[in-house]
Amino acid sequence: MKPSASGQLHHDALYRAQHGRVLALCRLLLADHHEAEEVCHEVFVKLFDQRAAPPAPERWLTRVAVNACRDRRRAGWWRRWRERGEEFVEAEHATPGPTPEEAALGLEERQRIWRVFHRLSARQQEVFALRQLEGWSTDEVAETLGLSSGSVKRHLFRATHQLRAALRGTR
Repeated sequence: MKPSASGQLHHDALYRAQHGRVLALCRLLLADHHEAEEVCHEVFVKLFDQRAAPPAPERWLTRVAVNACRDRRRAGWWRRWRERGEEFVEAEHATPGPTPEEAALGLEERQRIWRVFHRLSARQQEVFALRQLEGWSTDEVAETLGLSSGSVKRHLFRATHQLRAALRGTR
């Protein structure tokens, strides 16, 4: 069933406000521009299929996006395609202008960080991305991913520890 005209306007506004964020999250979790665009599209199709806007739309969109990325990673054909697919080139997914931190790091340093990040487990990537990159609270991440706060803290600790150890060891 289609949403009402006012519901459609609300969905359109949500799309305009959240599309870039959801796409960036999908790119981060999938490491593939084309797959991320497809998953992002699927997320917003699900939003438009809703009769009414979800009560917490940003969190709803994030949960649907993370789950869709998980589904895509679990799909056997995607895993086989990705093994033969293109290497993730972080520079192709960069923001329009470098931040001071990005300008200070060099291209080689950023590539090294991305290689280490993508060696983390999928759950650790999700927790790290939402907590550290999106700036969400531990409780928000826990509720969105369906985890306990302790589990989020544990995954974040392990991800941070692995990132630090790997980056310290490769210098």
